[in-house]
Amino acid sequence: MSSVRRCSRTACGRPAVATLTYVYADSTAVLGPLATYAEPHCYDLCAEHAERLTAPRGWDVVRLAAEAGPLRRSSDDLEALANAVREAARPQERTPRQGRGPDGDPTEAGRRGHLRVLRSPEN
Repeated sequence: MSSVRRCSRTACGRPAVATLTYVYADSTAVLGPLATYAEPHCYDLCAEHAERLTAPRGWDVVRLAAEAGPLRRSSDDLEALANAVREAARPQERTPRQGRGPDGDPTEAGRRGHLRVLRSPEN
């Protein structure tokens, strides 16, 4: 078994040099140096695929520059990036709002996914 990680793109066998992570909450693709460990929700890319990377319309691409000096793996920087991505992906807890809007209509009481709970006019 080879210790060299390969590009995640289909039919590409070149060695990986960068790691791509998506932050769905911010509509952002983060392309940085090759991660120390392979993560299940990250994609390792070769130099050619990393250079040609594009994101869907409306998304931003953040490219983190690799250090120009000799390759030194720092777990601090990579761990901070991974923690920021995990924090952004964590669902936010919402507190239900109660009351009525300025026009007397019921306001949104809670939200779960794409569904909303509205207060009844009788309450």
